[in-house]
Amino acid sequence: MSHCMRIFVVLALAMPLLVPVTLAQKPPAPPSTPPSPPATPPPPGSQPTQPREDFVRLLQGRVETDDGTPVPFDVLVERVCNARVRQQVYATSRGDFSMELGSMSDSYLDASGDRSPQYGQASKVPGTGISRHELTNCELRATVSGFHSSAISLMGLTPGSSSMDVGAIVVHRATKIKGMTLSAAPYKAPKDARRAYEKGLEAERNGRLAEARQYFEKAVEIYPKYANAWFQLGAVLQNLAQKESARTAYTHATMIDSKFLPPYLSLASMAYEAQDWTQVLKLTNQVLDLDPLRYANVTGYILDLDPQDYAKAYFYNSAANYKLNKIEDAEKSGLKAERLDVRPRFPQLHLLLAEIFARKNNYATAILETRIYLELAPQAKNADQVREWLAELEKLNGSVSSSEKTDPK
Repeated sequence: MSHCMRIFVVLALAMPLLVPVTLAQKPPAPPSTPPSPPATPPPPGSQPTQPREDFVRLLQGRVETDDGTPVPFDVLVERVCNARVRQQVYATSRGDFSMELGSMSDSYLDASGDRSPQYGQASKVPGTGISRHELTNCELRATVSGFHSSAISLMGLTPGSSSMDVGAIVVHRATKIKGMTLSAAPYKAPKDARRAYEKGLEAERNGRLAEARQYFEKAVEIYPKYANAWFQLGAVLQNLAQKESARTAYTHATMIDSKFLPPYLSLASMAYEAQDWTQVLKLTNQVLDLDPLRYANVTGYILDLDPQDYAKAYFYNSAANYKLNKIEDAEKSGLKAERLDVRPRFPQLHLLLAEIFARKNNYATAILETRIYLELAPQAKNADQVREWLAELEKLNGSVSSSEKTDPK
């Protein structure tokens, strides 16, 4: 036997022993939901060939408001298949959108989306998009704070080419019903109580807090079931740095009317300051469970439709979930808060999201959120520490990128 032939025989016998060793050295994946069993690929040539025109590569359309007003700048268009969000893209300031199918390079998928390749997956041939058959259970809708969206089914649309114009997705403004942010109790209050309450509001607007406190106390003395007066009394007491008395007043308001939500948010704010995360989670869930953007048919009393209130509620909810080690819930609430916080008012939200993504080893997104925080709060007390942490994240991200390039897979 020649020298080359002996080497070949030795390698052939050693290969079955090397494979288990190589697999054993690979670090275990982090715990997650059990993956679906991998599908067995059919043998070559067994797949029926589909005509190229049966694949859709690009969906185009526009988002319009029902009253003709300009669309909000943060409209997100979603492709939903079998009740699961499969793809998301932002519309332009004019409302136009373009969704490339079979490629996620121009798409954004937040924590509410489904990343499993079950519905609407790309074809095996690069650049051909998704087969028309796989789109039959899909629809397009828009999501934006303060609006309800129509949906466009992709079942009956027949593209003339690989691109398809789906037309307009119409969003309807969620109008605020007068009196929805108020408890019904004021309309049952005696005239003297209502008069004291109105004078308290006027004094509060003019910065006369001590006087406002006296009027609100008079209102609840005359009519103890005056939930709005208890809430306003709590706000005045909180501004006067009387936290325990404020908490008592807010709690009175919730006991009178459990569907009157403003005092819950105030109590959540106080619990956040005290780092009582279990209480923060309980209170914000009370607010978010009756979110009118998701429950338009609520018959009770809900918060004002100002999305800034909900940005705060989702931010507190995200922070509480993160502190309680509920990372997935923290990510979902944090991303929702980020979408609603359009001013923005909470720079620390981006630092929180950075910590969440770093915890999930998504260093690239953690770096992005950290940079946003430093842009919004360059003079923050912890800015230097955050910059040091950013440098560490960039090193970790570089290590991950290098390992991915060298990993043969």
